[in-house]
Amino acid sequence: MNQCRIELHGHVIDSLILPRVMDAIVEYGASYEFEKFEVGRHNEEPSHVRMLIKASDPETLQSLVAVLRRHGAQLIHEHDVTVVPAPIDGAFPDGFYSTTNLRTSVRLNGKWLEVQGPEMDCGIRIEGNTASTVPMNDVRAGDLFVVGREGVRMQPLERERKKAAFEFMGSDVSSEKPKALAIDEIAKYIRQVKERGGKVLLVAGPAVIHTGAAKSLAGLIRGGWIDVLYSGNALATHDLEAALYGTSLGIYLDKGLPAEGGHEHHLRAINTIRLAGGIRAAVEKGLVTSGVMHAVVTSGIDYVLAGSIRDDGPLPEVVTDVVTAQKRMRALLPGVEVCLMVASMLHSIAVGNLLPAHVKTISVDINPAVVTKLLDRGSFQTMGLVTDVEAFLRGLLDNLS
Repeated sequence: MNQCRIELHGHVIDSLILPRVMDAIVEYGASYEFEKFEVGRHNEEPSHVRMLIKASDPETLQSLVAVLRRHGAQLIHEHDVTVVPAPIDGAFPDGFYSTTNLRTSVRLNGKWLEVQGPEMDCGIRIEGNTASTVPMNDVRAGDLFVVGREGVRMQPLERERKKAAFEFMGSDVSSEKPKALAIDEIAKYIRQVKERGGKVLLVAGPAVIHTGAAKSLAGLIRGGWIDVLYSGNALATHDLEAALYGTSLGIYLDKGLPAEGGHEHHLRAINTIRLAGGIRAAVEKGLVTSGVMHAVVTSGIDYVLAGSIRDDGPLPEVVTDVVTAQKRMRALLPGVEVCLMVASMLHSIAVGNLLPAHVKTISVDINPAVVTKLLDRGSFQTMGLVTDVEAFLRGLLDNLS
């Protein structure tokens, strides 16, 4: 039979979930009929919709249902998930369920279990009465994984009931937005997160140092506004170059003029840190007395510096194994409620792949394509602010101070 019944619960009208469901049904050449339509009577009350879906063939219906599940649709007659053991280390069983970054639940023994650690492009491992996302490289032979889409449901992001902080930023990426207002709203939201015990993650690129924004970022870290820093060898290297030589990429930050032999400064800075035994040792020995990494060490916040094939050195603290870097990043994500991605395309995209959809993500870059690329790669919760990173961090520090 090429038909099924689905249900939608929540704020499905003003969050545009129902229109998206209807559009998907029409796009697949199927038809729908409303069997129940209870609209919430006030702002806080959810709606409840039941629909009969008819498709031309079983294959079309199966593909359509998979799309509707991403919008939060639930089959009326839902069955338990099917689990199959992984055949070898490092590979899922055929037909494994590939996750999104939305909050997800699976039906096991007639009960719905929330999947721990929402993350896109993973599998769902079942251990006893728990379900969790697992990346492919962590699969072990014999682990039980969900296959197919039966018994899996997702919770789509809904529009917030109250006016959201920086709600106006949710429009298309544009440089034509009031920057001061945007920074004010971001600061308000960060305050709210910190007051309720949430964590703020910052993903930053070396342009933070090149533009002279290190002082503002260090101030945010010392002020307790940043809990976790993700970056690479370049930011730390040029920050330490600035602390040791007053330059970044060999250019004096206070004069804007090139230093004699300045092209060597970053490499000499790396060598000095390696001789000292690492960044922390250099700070404790008094070799490094300012900058972002000095603030990171003295404030005791968590950080991960992930390496790349183009790195000089690298610094001792840089994690050169990408799988290990991913694992360390995942380990620091619990409790993160907001992520600031500042002047870093590659790290932003990589971290975006790890973040659950419910983490507020703000991308700040002079290049609007950065936000577009994040959205194209599935980080649809990202909001963008096209502006200079130094002006943004300075404004944010002034606001929070």
